[in-house]
Amino acid sequence: MNMDFLNDERLNRLNHSAAHVLAQAVKHLYPQAKFWVGPVVEEGFYYDIDLGEDVIRDEDIPKIEKEMKKIIKDGKRIAREEISKAEAIEMFKDDEYKLDLINDLEDGTITVYRQGDFVDLCRGPHVDTVKEVKNFKLMKHSGAYWKGDKNNKVLQRIYGVCFETKEDLEAYLNLLEEAKRRDHKKLGRELDIFMMSEYAPGMPFFLPNGMIIRNLLEEFWYEVHKDDYSFIKTPIMMSKELWELSGHWANYQDNMYTCDVDDRVYAIKPMNCPGGMLVYKNGLHSYKDLPIRSGELGQVHRHEASGALNGLFRVRTFTQDDAHIFMREDQIESEILRLLKLIDKIYSTFKLDYRIELSTRPEDKYIGTIESWDKSEAILQKAIEASGKEWKLNPGDGAFYGPKLDFHIRDSLGRSWQCGTIQLDANLPERFDLTYVDADGTKKRPVMLHRAIFGSIERFIGILIEHYAGAFPTWLAPVQVAVLPVKNEYHLDYANEVVELLKAQGIRVDLDAREEKLGYRIRENQMKKSPFMLILGDTERDEKTISFRRYGEQKTTTVSQEEFVALVTKEIETKE
Repeated sequence: MNMDFLNDERLNRLNHSAAHVLAQAVKHLYPQAKFWVGPVVEEGFYYDIDLGEDVIRDEDIPKIEKEMKKIIKDGKRIAREEISKAEAIEMFKDDEYKLDLINDLEDGTITVYRQGDFVDLCRGPHVDTVKEVKNFKLMKHSGAYWKGDKNNKVLQRIYGVCFETKEDLEAYLNLLEEAKRRDHKKLGRELDIFMMSEYAPGMPFFLPNGMIIRNLLEEFWYEVHKDDYSFIKTPIMMSKELWELSGHWANYQDNMYTCDVDDRVYAIKPMNCPGGMLVYKNGLHSYKDLPIRSGELGQVHRHEASGALNGLFRVRTFTQDDAHIFMREDQIESEILRLLKLIDKIYSTFKLDYRIELSTRPEDKYIGTIESWDKSEAILQKAIEASGKEWKLNPGDGAFYGPKLDFHIRDSLGRSWQCGTIQLDANLPERFDLTYVDADGTKKRPVMLHRAIFGSIERFIGILIEHYAGAFPTWLAPVQVAVLPVKNEYHLDYANEVVELLKAQGIRVDLDAREEKLGYRIRENQMKKSPFMLILGDTERDEKTISFRRYGEQKTTTVSQEEFVALVTKEIETKE
């Protein structure tokens, strides 16, 4: 099943056309309806609608779906028509939303698409007939400000999806149900990983189990970098002057937390980069010193809109696994290849496949020469092709200061998450006057790479919770082994012996010796999702053995104490 609504041409056309059928159905049911836009988005499609005094409610969605099915059964063709701007203005003269769109169009050929009694301003393309969008489902509705501006009127937004086949639609709906079961906010509460508080909106509190996962991820990050990188820590709050120098004050001020200290304005950092620039400038550098690879797990704060906050996925404070690499121009390709290998190593540890997007020079806003951009883009493309990884071109979507590679990981449900990034930057080295002394004794400007792999520790933990459905691999699990004596009066002493043995080997273990029935304790521990559950009774006590079940399995395996310790230790060491 393909879920790439934006990039798959057929799926895009289906969803675009389904949005028009949605609008036609709404127009039949609400004759006063006026329409803003109905784009295809990552989740399928939506349409923004002005219904006057009416408001869409949950019970209205089935009625709209029924009307859509009626339209689809009628089977009208979707016909493209070319009209002039004057004709478009006349056609939509009573619809201020369409007129607003038309006013931004060039005077010339404008296209509309007609299906039966409904016509819509649209550039297309669409499928041939409405019958082709029969495998659809309306998913949800909400309010949305016109043009995303809170000062404008609230429109009604209806979301939906459309697929080629009934089977694909059903598979997608089943996937959404599974995603609900894996929701990291729900599992985060149930597994005591993190909590949120009204006293700190968008700022997660990590609980003991969450701190185990977080610390392990950070230890892993330091371990894979220790041979090639030096590590720094920069202040969390720095003066306004620094942010003016970096350019963030002019472009990012609304997202920054600021305060006055000693009659001077300071800002809590939204990015780690300016601090990294100051560290580089702290010393003199020779061409022989390069590349300099500087890593920082730096906590940043960004004032995200309250409505956008979403568990660990969208927060107001997070830790970026940043690194800044300063190098000579002749070192770019080798550094990119080195990074690609590192990124592959990290993602494969979590069994996460990924694809790469190469974003190139924007058409208008960019710095530097076209020749330098072309050269940088060619180097990035050559390095990706040499890696053998799936990639696609994203023309014109580079940052103003340089092209970039974005890494989109796929979780166990096939969902895509943009995490890692590699960005070539010609802006900050210039702004901060970064230099090194070349072989001929002259000062040269280093080339700089920004890079992150997790993206942020918090968001990556949220992704992993859903990727593993809360059942973390042994090396990451907060509790690796749960120990259950069958009856405390007969088996607790042996259970304590096993617990001490495992703890001595550095294995995280929890003893459940509550005065509850064994079946109840088994069910409760299954909900905690520990990789191993030990059930210790007469046989285990008398023969000094261990009987265990893996999470998600009913089979019980009995081994010696030494064999069990070796099994768990191997899974921890190999990160299986």
